[in-house]
Amino acid sequence: MSKELINAFEMLQEEKNISKDIIIEAVESALTFAYKRNYDQAQNVEVAFDDKRGEFKVFAVKEVVDTVMDSNLEVSLEDALEIHRAYEIGDKIRFEVTPGDFGRIAAQTAKQVITQRLREAERANIYEEFVDYEDDLVPGFVERQDRRFIYVSLGRIEAVLNREGQIPGETFQQHDRLLVYVERVENTTKGPQIYVSRTHPNMIKRLFEQEVPEIYDGTVEIKAIAREAGDRSKIAVYSNDPNIDPVGTSVGPRGSRVQAVVNELHGENMDIIEWSEDPAEFISHALNPADVLSTHFIPGEKATVVVVPDNHLSLAIGKRGQNARLAAKLTGYKIDIKSESEWAEYQDSDEYNERFNSVDLLADTDDVEEVADTDVPMMAEAPLAEEAPTVDEENLSPDAIEAAIGEKEMTSAGEAEADYDTLVEEEDLAESELNEPGELSESEMEQRLDESEIPE
Repeated sequence: MSKELINAFEMLQEEKNISKDIIIEAVESALTFAYKRNYDQAQNVEVAFDDKRGEFKVFAVKEVVDTVMDSNLEVSLEDALEIHRAYEIGDKIRFEVTPGDFGRIAAQTAKQVITQRLREAERANIYEEFVDYEDDLVPGFVERQDRRFIYVSLGRIEAVLNREGQIPGETFQQHDRLLVYVERVENTTKGPQIYVSRTHPNMIKRLFEQEVPEIYDGTVEIKAIAREAGDRSKIAVYSNDPNIDPVGTSVGPRGSRVQAVVNELHGENMDIIEWSEDPAEFISHALNPADVLSTHFIPGEKATVVVVPDNHLSLAIGKRGQNARLAAKLTGYKIDIKSESEWAEYQDSDEYNERFNSVDLLADTDDVEEVADTDVPMMAEAPLAEEAPTVDEENLSPDAIEAAIGEKEMTSAGEAEADYDTLVEEEDLAESELNEPGELSESEMEQRLDESEIPE
């Protein structure tokens, strides 16, 4: 019987992939529980297993004390010294209390506990195994399906493929092979739950890693993925080696590498573009196959207006807006596409002034709310400077100087002040010439003043 027990443990280890030590620990725990329950024992009990003989023994653990208060838990020092002279107070002594038979109830209890422990160990083992496959691809077979789920057999466990993870139009029959992306692994009370998907964008990344060695080793990176599962995907790639073309490497000779990915996804179209640090260049690549003439970023927003030739407008937008939608997902920008003629008209609209100029004007103003309430034109231009009127410097008075300054279109306060000082100096000079002593008589001065028509 003992040999059969050891063989049973080894068989469980092979079939359930559970360590024999875990099985023995479960049996020991089960026998301990059964002993306490069926023999009403509250003392500390240990069960030891001899894996050579295949025998279990039950021991009651008692502490050595001076005065025994509970014989089930304690033993006197005098009795302990009779067993061995080395025992001291505080030592633990194991006394074998293995019953002749546990009885039917004890055996049944042990069986239930062993079964529970084995189930828990198997669940933990499966969880630890598959949690390493999270964010990776695993092969499986269709086990069964209903209206909501496809149940995929992954060998030791069954994964759930929900409706959101199923590619539209894709059908499977029982026992069909399929490759799934492990989205997450959860350890629930009912055991490990594995949720898989075929629509997750990272599935494309893992497929390219399998087909393109340069992507697997990191020479070529997949920077971004935008996907509408079952129809079309856009992939932005970048090469860390300037001598390697990331797009050509991903496509492969005669498209063999990308075709393998397309075949696995049952005909899903793949657009592979080159990633760029320059947002304008990246957006231009993302809108392939349409040509982009110019890109205009809206201040204060992660949005842009892209201008394309008139005959490329429908190509840039794509069927049902798919090309523009995928480009926006890929770049992270909100993209407004306009034809060249539409852009020319749009530049004269109020919406253009509001979107492209209002933010710049407010950014230079301390009080944003005050400026927003005023009726200041957003595209205001400085008036052209008119030609300054000629001034007869000899006939200037202070009032005439102020009038002349007021008529001039001064562009800065510094220039106005300089002109004023010049005019004052010139008038002072004229007055000094009129009043210079020794040159004019009083009658001549009065006559000169009358002729100059200087007002009083």
